[in-house]
Amino acid sequence: MFIGENPLHIEAKADIGELVLMPGDPLRAKYIADNFLEDAKLVTNIRNMSGYTGTYKGVKITVMAHGMGMPSASIYVFELIHFFHVKKIIRIGTCGAVSDKADVGDVILTKSIYSESNFAYTYNNYVGNVVEASEKLNKTILETARELNIDLHYGMTTTMDVYGPYIDYDRVLNRIPKSYEILGEEMEAYGVCHIANTMNVEATTLMTVADSKFSKTVLTPEDRQTKLNDMIKLGLESIIK
Repeated sequence: MFIGENPLHIEAKADIGELVLMPGDPLRAKYIADNFLEDAKLVTNIRNMSGYTGTYKGVKITVMAHGMGMPSASIYVFELIHFFHVKKIIRIGTCGAVSDKADVGDVILTKSIYSESNFAYTYNNYVGNVVEASEKLNKTILETARELNIDLHYGMTTTMDVYGPYIDYDRVLNRIPKSYEILGEEMEAYGVCHIANTMNVEATTLMTVADSKFSKTVLTPEDRQTKLNDMIKLGLESIIK
């Protein structure tokens, strides 16, 4: 196995904090840095995958974009933990609702993630379809959401290797055991949490519902970048505790 002495996708001398929020979109990382952090500085931008470090209520925070899909996200999660000794990661992204319990604009906190992907098997021979998010971190987020009066849906989500709206994802959902109630689908959480779990780091995923199989309403690209403030604030307030 080749790892090397320095990361290949994050600047080797980047000033990375132990607490990291991870949106997929580099522009969303910039939005968070510009609007929520103090003294934020761009610390890495290899392949235009932006990372910013600043402070939130006096606590050092890094916001690091991870791109789309588990292969991309896993690179940044691994390098953050292995090379920069990150302790907590909250992925903050969007998802599609596949349960009528969650509407467009609602926030979902993932308790566990189901996936058909071979990602974890390729990574370290893990053969399970379910990966757990950090129970400790989730407890903090649930408590913080109550303090902020932010409604959360808390339960199982699913990570797919394809963008759900572009396929007949009912075909995929129908293969998931009926005992699992899936709230939303996205493309990264299973990989993010699996790597963090194997490296003994707390990680979970917060998602704002961008589209739903039960609604014709869809968040625009502009909405996805800027109208996720409740989720962003919840992630920041939770990760500093």
